[in-house]
Amino acid sequence: MGSGTAQVMAQAAPPTAAEKKSATALTLVPAPKDAGKPQPQSPAPSAPAKPKALLPDAFSGWLQEGAAQSLADASTADAANSAALKEYGFVAGLAANYKRDGETLSLRALRFHDTSGAYGAYTFYRQNGWPKEQIGAGAASDNSRVIFWAGTTVVDASFSHVGPMSAGELREIASQLPADGGQIPPVLANLPKEHLTGETTHYALGAAGYVGAGGVLPPSLVAFDKGAETVTANYALTSGVATLTLIDYPTPQIAEAQEAAIRAYLKAGSQAQPAWPKPLQNSDPASLEVRHSGPLVVIVSGDAVPDDSHRLLETVHYEAEIASIPLPGESDISKTSKLLMGIAGLSVIGGGAAILLGGFMGGGRALYRKMRGLPVSSVYDAEFIHLDLGEKWDAGADPIPDPHPKG
Repeated sequence: MGSGTAQVMAQAAPPTAAEKKSATALTLVPAPKDAGKPQPQSPAPSAPAKPKALLPDAFSGWLQEGAAQSLADASTADAANSAALKEYGFVAGLAANYKRDGETLSLRALRFHDTSGAYGAYTFYRQNGWPKEQIGAGAASDNSRVIFWAGTTVVDASFSHVGPMSAGELREIASQLPADGGQIPPVLANLPKEHLTGETTHYALGAAGYVGAGGVLPPSLVAFDKGAETVTANYALTSGVATLTLIDYPTPQIAEAQEAAIRAYLKAGSQAQPAWPKPLQNSDPASLEVRHSGPLVVIVSGDAVPDDSHRLLETVHYEAEIASIPLPGESDISKTSKLLMGIAGLSVIGGGAAILLGGFMGGGRALYRKMRGLPVSSVYDAEFIHLDLGEKWDAGADPIPDPHPKG
């Protein structure tokens, strides 16, 4: 105990001058008032949700071989068609190879800004005459190659061997793709449905996509720099195949100006500059025709007879949708005038009701008296009860013979 007390006293002894000089001054922050109280624990920050991958690691027995390749830009996704992908709004992509029982499968998924871009890219890669498949929002195949789209994604699949279950396996991929992205291009609604050849529709947002999908006109004449969108489709008419091209412009004024330029270009024929593209060269010059309807410019080409081509051209009609524009709030003057008009209307209605009620009550009573054979008015009615106090005293009348009651 003595040893322990000595140690404590030694520790509590005041510091020497040398110790004071060498000591470092520390400033302590005062403890908060509720320092002794238990503090609520803030929840740990949750990890950000992992974005859903465009392609799975495994599905339907297919196992991914190696790491998937990220397609960060259009040149990596498709160097030959990078300009078209940029026009359609390419965002990112993923490519992966799969194996199953000695067979191989290559998948390339391309993601776009919206549904219109995905649909346009699908029509760009899908060639005319490919059989239609029931996968996603739309699909077509060419032997061992299958292309389909869903939402904002286009998937290009290449099988080493196509089996009876290949389409079902790709439907599993399509069901896992994001389904958001908006609606398909509205210009497609203007395409006539009768005689339309399936899987021949091509939608373009720029010159590269238009030319790559077999556009009829030179891109400079379409004027994509003015906000044009195009859709091209084939029609199996009685006299031959016709190609219908719709160009959708932002305003009817732009459409009217471009119609005049296209009409002059078609009329120039072999003297036109630039020279006619191959689709126009293979068309019957007598069947070439152009007109505009609202913001749409419609061109028909191909080898159908002029009557059939003209009939197809006339089936396209733009129907404008008028939307009401909300007006600004009412002013105080307008509100006051409406209030006064309401009061005046209410007064007129009340006065009219009073007149009608008085006429009904008075007229009904008069009619009732008339039906009883009485005068309409009761002012001079003889049956009116009254006291005749004006009768004079008759002095010559005999007195009452009876004795007075009081004697």
